[in-house]
Amino acid sequence: MKKFMKFILCIVPSLVLTVHEAHSNDAIKHPPLGLLPPVVIPANNPQTPAKIELGKKLFFDPRLSGNNWISCATCHNPTLGFADGLPRMLGGPASKEGGRNTPTIINCAYNELQFWDGRAATLEEQALGPIQNPNEMNETLDSIVKKLNSMPEYVGAFKEVFGTDVTANGIAKAIAAFERTIVFANSPFDRYMMGDESALSESAMRGMYLFNTKAECIKCHSGPNFTDNNFHNIGVPADGPLKEDLGRYDVTKNDADKGAFKTPTLRNITETTPYMHNGFFPTLFEVVQFYNGGGGRSENKSPDIHGLNLTAQEVNDLTEFLKALTGELVHVKYEPMSLGYPNLPDGF
Repeated sequence: MKKFMKFILCIVPSLVLTVHEAHSNDAIKHPPLGLLPPVVIPANNPQTPAKIELGKKLFFDPRLSGNNWISCATCHNPTLGFADGLPRMLGGPASKEGGRNTPTIINCAYNELQFWDGRAATLEEQALGPIQNPNEMNETLDSIVKKLNSMPEYVGAFKEVFGTDVTANGIAKAIAAFERTIVFANSPFDRYMMGDESALSESAMRGMYLFNTKAECIKCHSGPNFTDNNFHNIGVPADGPLKEDLGRYDVTKNDADKGAFKTPTLRNITETTPYMHNGFFPTLFEVVQFYNGGGGRSENKSPDIHGLNLTAQEVNDLTEFLKALTGELVHVKYEPMSLGYPNLPDGF
């Protein structure tokens, strides 16, 4: 079984999921699973140790918010899988519940688009979104630039990294540089792919085979980061304050995108509960059973979502494989900072 699985994952360039597809001229093929490649760094934002350190400082600084107590790390907590452990985020001046689950930033460097609806094309663009969102950090870029330019430690750091005073562009680039370091690997799956045949249990091995065949997970969760970077409507029931969430449609205005949300990475999936764009499912078992039953009801549901007829043992095996995708934790050390405001301008 183990040699056969390596043949499927390493040698076969793509996987054909059903007998019907195998005999079809337009068979759907998918990038095989495997080890993560090096992160691609954009030419206009090269990584440097000083820039990463500045980005980390900004990431954990609550002064980036309007009320000075919400940081990026409030919702992307390293101890909670760089998410917040809540079904839906809390933010804004009144800590109001939002409509969507906080996505993890684990391996976000591999995302082709950011946010559940893909409205940000880059990590740099994404970094400034929550700061300006009145229901999240509730700050303006002009205000945060003025605020940070009043703090000598930030003025000095920006001079060193960018050769300028604090700017919104510099804030975005520094945070993005830090986020590109949050890469989780060396999971049991990775160790198996590198030759350690004892890294996966027999149950997880059977689950990996199911993942690529009968369970059809590979259709959307393909490639080294276990995502096709695409958007799908799988019929997740509405939950929380939003009676309807049109997802990707709000960005594209394409009717085919109504109710479609980005395929999340499955790496470190055990660390990022609850699941789905609105946090509807608290456990992996419930997620697998949801897919096994053919997803939910939606007029625009993807044709790839249908009943799978997995047995109880197969559901357990598939769940065991998903658990084997959790890698070593990234240990982020940072110094708690004083919340004093030296030389604070008038109006603050």
